[in-house]
Amino acid sequence: MAQFDAYFKRYEKKYLLSPEQYEKLRQRLPEHFEPDRFHLSEISNIYFDTPTNRLVRASNEKPDYKEKFRVRVYGDPETSTEAFLELKKKFHGVVYKRREAVPLNGLDIDDICSGTQDTQISREIRRLFDFYGPLKPAMFLSYRRIALRGIEDPELRITFDGDIRYRTDDLSFKDPDSGKRLLPNGEILMEIKTGASLPMWLSRILSELKIWPASFSKYGKAFLQEEVKRIGAPEFRMKPVLNPAHTAPLERQQIA
Repeated sequence: MAQFDAYFKRYEKKYLLSPEQYEKLRQRLPEHFEPDRFHLSEISNIYFDTPTNRLVRASNEKPDYKEKFRVRVYGDPETSTEAFLELKKKFHGVVYKRREAVPLNGLDIDDICSGTQDTQISREIRRLFDFYGPLKPAMFLSYRRIALRGIEDPELRITFDGDIRYRTDDLSFKDPDSGKRLLPNGEILMEIKTGASLPMWLSRILSELKIWPASFSKYGKAFLQEEVKRIGAPEFRMKPVLNPAHTAPLERQQIA
């Protein structure tokens, strides 16, 4: 079983990149970044919610505190041996994540808490389920990821997610490439993860390439797209926050 961190506390900034921005940024990164230990990966998730989609609706309101729960598989679900139960919370811009590995074989996605051990993480997950009432699979979401880490500061990480797909039916890990595309025209979602502020050299690169932070949630964006189709409202698009003071890098496109 691969070693994965069970606890995270960090700041995360997200950026939407065009293919052109992605290529230009990648050319500027090798001096400062190297491949992470899980450099290339395919990631599949099943997000859980209430029957009224309470968690994602609250998240899209941009509150000071929000939380979500998902089950994640790295690699091909047909050959992977484990899944991760992940509880993610965000408070005043700081992200806290807890996760626990469980065997993928025999995992009951409709009764996810039944196979957990008596650990601190599993108790937190159970409390979440008790508080919100019945949480059930609500959306499948998959993507291909490139991950880099800082050479000078290994805690500084950049990830690039492309070919993001989602579906609200067939909520299983079978056929991970099946689903609707989330982003148009080859756009890439970049995330910068750090325990502190961005280094000045990175901020300068992002500013020069006109790469600005965006308020973006994959699950939240996909949910809104489905709501638009359901009620016929004008299409909603999460727009970048045009604040040059908070820049960050990029990557992704041909994830291969």
